[in-house]
Amino acid sequence: MSPLNYGLTPKMKPLSPRRSALVVALDIGTSKIACLIARLTPNAQGEALRRRSHAIEVVGFAHTGARGMKAGAVVDLVDAEEAVRHAVDLAERAAKVQVDAVLVSMSAGRISSERLAASADVRGATIADHDITRVMNACTRSSAKQGRVLLHGMPIGFNIDGASGIRDPRGMLAQRFGVDMHLVSSDLAACRNLMLMIERCHLDIEAMIASPYAAALSTLADDEADVGAAVIDMGAGTTTMSVFSNGRFVHADGFALGGNHITMDLARGLPAGLYDAERIKTLYGSVLAGGLDERDMIALPNTAGNDREAPQFVSRATLTHIIKPRVEEILEMVRDRLALSPFASEPRGRIILTGGSSVLTGMSDLAARVLGRPVAIGRPLGIAGLPEAAKGPAFSVAAGLLVYAQVAHLEHYEPRHTRQLMTGTGGYIGRVGRWLRESF
Repeated sequence: MSPLNYGLTPKMKPLSPRRSALVVALDIGTSKIACLIARLTPNAQGEALRRRSHAIEVVGFAHTGARGMKAGAVVDLVDAEEAVRHAVDLAERAAKVQVDAVLVSMSAGRISSERLAASADVRGATIADHDITRVMNACTRSSAKQGRVLLHGMPIGFNIDGASGIRDPRGMLAQRFGVDMHLVSSDLAACRNLMLMIERCHLDIEAMIASPYAAALSTLADDEADVGAAVIDMGAGTTTMSVFSNGRFVHADGFALGGNHITMDLARGLPAGLYDAERIKTLYGSVLAGGLDERDMIALPNTAGNDREAPQFVSRATLTHIIKPRVEEILEMVRDRLALSPFASEPRGRIILTGGSSVLTGMSDLAARVLGRPVAIGRPLGIAGLPEAAKGPAFSVAAGLLVYAQVAHLEHYEPRHTRQLMTGTGGYIGRVGRWLRESF
């Protein structure tokens, strides 16, 4: 049967380590849309980032406010399409290129992980590529579930004749060969509508990448991934997490709670609208109380729009009392999810916080207290040409999509012409038909 019958998303062909490439990343979040165009040049490996086969130089960058999105999912097709078109157009103008295909992040759809194992007899004297493909196909197809779609399928360990811990079994002598795979899936409906919206922008999708995986690719150094680490991406509408052990991506999870919920709490607790609440959170938000916070007063914008009214003030301590309970709720949910993951068995593992909500004052200290682990704030590593505005934790996912092109070969690859399955738009012919209908 065709792989289309097993709910597989588009998958990028492995990038040649000896060839340059132009890669386009499209991070579609709840609050912002970021588009990065980068040139990848081979044979430039850093000491801390030795697994990267290419140097990355950003040549085009744009970000706009997201519209038509909620918790990472499309809720208004027209608004979301317009916002994506605008972001891509700005990035194209900056890079002076035309974008045809993009790597897309995925944070919605209840991202979850599954570990599966499969084995088979070796058909020849030694293990060949077709043996590996046959066993991996068995894993990915047995993972198919109604209403779910596979984002990632990657081997995390091989075994031959009962001996485990094999990293690359090609060419080894064996009678029986097996693989342990990590499979990451999402809700089919969320993926389908995100793909439909992007294809309405006349863009091909090279691959869909789980947001926590992308965030980890840009923020983790190789030694952190080897020792064991969890990356928590605290976005506006979702909080997602990825776990690495022995240098491999072994777990993913997420839930629909994020920075927008903090903003809503502020808007309800203060006489302020959503826009003003977001601005107050960004400028003055904190999760740790200080000794002088009761005396430190912050002027609130006049909600009535009447400049003659006396300004209203709120103490910084009041802001902390509103913000802290929601942040603790998010961190406690993270703690409970990580306790059920392989990270619980990594005593030396550290936690990296990233995403726009991670920059609240005191966030790393509070997270260390709640999670009981060493915590640091993660930012994109080893990417040249990033503008100052994109060097912070809020752009870790977008930057990680550029790194993904170099590690796509680690995943099980099958030709996946899934645009017809996912959206019914018919690929290139469908796009030409839409252009004709819209233009005449």
